[in-house]
Amino acid sequence: MPTRLDRMPWSRWHWLIVVSLGATWILDGLEVTLAGALGGILTRPETLGLTPARVGATATCYLAGAVLGALLFGYGTDRFGRKKLFFITVAVYLIGTALSALSWNFWSYAFFRAVTGAGIGGEYAAINSAIDELIPARVRGRVDLIINGSYWVGAAMGAGATLLLLNPYYIPTWLGWRCAFGIGATLGLIVIFFRRWIPESPRWLMIHGRNDEAEQIVGEVERKIMGANAAGITDPGYSGTWPTRIRTRTHTQWREIWDAIVHEHRRRSFLGFVLMSTQALVLMRFYAVSEQNVGEYLLPFALGNVLGPLLLGHLFDTIGRKQMITLTYGLAGILLALTGWLFHAGVLTAQTQTIAWTIIFFIASAAASSAYLTVSEIFPLEIRALAIAIFYAAGTLAGGVGAPLLFGWIIGTGSITALFAGYLLAAALMIFGAIVEAWIGVPAERRSLEHVAPPLSSKGL
Repeated sequence: MPTRLDRMPWSRWHWLIVVSLGATWILDGLEVTLAGALGGILTRPETLGLTPARVGATATCYLAGAVLGALLFGYGTDRFGRKKLFFITVAVYLIGTALSALSWNFWSYAFFRAVTGAGIGGEYAAINSAIDELIPARVRGRVDLIINGSYWVGAAMGAGATLLLLNPYYIPTWLGWRCAFGIGATLGLIVIFFRRWIPESPRWLMIHGRNDEAEQIVGEVERKIMGANAAGITDPGYSGTWPTRIRTRTHTQWREIWDAIVHEHRRRSFLGFVLMSTQALVLMRFYAVSEQNVGEYLLPFALGNVLGPLLLGHLFDTIGRKQMITLTYGLAGILLALTGWLFHAGVLTAQTQTIAWTIIFFIASAAASSAYLTVSEIFPLEIRALAIAIFYAAGTLAGGVGAPLLFGWIIGTGSITALFAGYLLAAALMIFGAIVEAWIGVPAERRSLEHVAPPLSSKGL
């Protein structure tokens, strides 16, 4: 059955999966941008009248909610199914962002932001595992990268929306910030509507002994594509994989999860942690630098982040995962160090600084997206969602807590030399990620998920 899923030619059904499941990243980019843009507005007495410290605390609540939601819903996704959880997580997000618009004081707003973060964090685990298990192996890399890179589409949408909603000439200040959160709730409703047609992962169903349901889903998809594609169902370029024997199970024991992540796949766990942490730290580093010139940098940043995965994604399926991940991490680090040196030397103008950052983001965005691709591919089916959640949480904590404190302090010193040191630190992290990938990276391109990481249920068979 995995072979039948992987050999399918690309179709409208696959586009439905990409749009309805991939919207998660757009929602996250939208949420982060809106919350950031609203920070100053919420300090006004006609809104919530928050202090700057409390505005920062609400961002921490969102972060904490995302981490806890990822871990909780990640485990639930592996135990109760992809489809059930990706409905629950988007519902939690929708409720959280809608209630954020109805907040009446700091405590209510902080709690609702934590709920919103929990929904988004849970979405990452449920969505990435479902997408990988439904998308054909030959295009899995480019699809994952494009979806993960769409975060910046949401960021651009949020930035554009605030220009209208936060302008008192059009909408009163006391109402505009509430309407801003209504955008996310509206998009969440649209996403739920489209997800009605996304089936459960046949791979997950087989692990849990529901073979008839899995066969029915795959058969229906094959008939849909056969009717829309005169060339037939088989992709002639796909060679397939061998049958895999499994023992069905209701759930995976915690002891087996621990052994798989910490012992059996410890090299892959280290790889996932390094890639997720370094990409999070460097992206937070970019935010710290750009805060001085948000308007000047926002559009080039968004453009570079979107175009990178879009234009480079197919190379991860053709040239290979190890080669491209090593190249993008290493090149981004080298360019970052070079830009830091030019900045320190006073060579860059506002225009050349913008161009330099756009080029770096173009490459670094593909590298960052590949971190999620790697983690979602290299662990067995039974723990795939939880593995994504664990390394997402680790990367989020590293980038969301450590980097802002460090680089906020650097910028606060006003020292060009200290800022140059920050450039070099971020560059070193990216280059370290490249070295680790070259050392223990997994060549997963065009290979079935069961070939990359055999299910735990197949041990001893």
